[in-house]
Amino acid sequence: MLDLIQGEISLLLITVWSLFWKGIALWRASDTKQKNWFIALLVINTVGILEIVYLFKFAQNKLTIKEIKSWIPKRKKS
Repeated sequence: MLDLIQGEISLLLITVWSLFWKGIALWRASDTKQKNWFIALLVINTVGILEIVYLFKFAQNKLTIKEIKSWIPKRKKS
């Protein structure tokens, strides 16, 4: 039973990870009108690997670490 629950949690985490990167990559590809990349990213499922490579290497508007850090909410100092 525990193995089944761990498997379901792992599948959920992989799905969320993949959807996160796929969403960002598809958004960038459509925004920059890179039709071939959009179709490839939509059809090929690589658990986020192709999406990450596209975003950091091949996108016209490359993703930066600074941009990712800006998405993280800043903690309020007490």
